[in-house]
Amino acid sequence: MPRLLLPLLGSVLLIALGVGALLYGQHDDAPGLGLIGFVLILGALVVGVRAVLRAKRGV
Repeated sequence: MPRLLLPLLGSVLLIALGVGALLYGQHDDAPGLGLIGFVLILGALVVGVRAVLRAKRGV
């Protein structure tokens, strides 16, 4: 369980940062920042899913 905690916490923080970037990009009319936020969210989801799958598999 402790091995799973750090990647999931990092994923949650990256998702929060991505959502913030998306919202600020929409407010400031900056499409590049919105794209960066979207990529951050997707990357964090991938890292989180991989961490859970690795923990279940026991690797």
